Amino acid sequence: MARLFAVLGDESRLAVVRLLLDGELRTAGQIAEQVSLPTSTCSYHLTKLLNAGVTTCRTQGAFRFPVLRRAELEQQFPGILDIIAQVVPQAA
Repeated sequence: MARLFAVLGDESRLAVVRLLLDGELRTAGQIAEQVSLPTSTCSYHLTKLLNAGVTTCRTQGAFRFPVLRRAELEQQFPGILDIIAQVVPQAA
């Protein structure tokens, strides 16, 4: 649990997870655009989410798409994705 909260304690990573909640496949570049981060910074945060087990990577041809590990997260932390969906982003 501490590992999950440590990785989700970052506002940028929370923004990425909120974006991924809709299940739409996006590349790191597309995610970066939508959460207003430089691509390299977004890739860093995506790696953190992957290493913490929050996401997995789906590959289609030459493209890689980060995908939430919904079933695993809900099994270990029931309701966590609903809570994340309701988090209001902080103003910059």
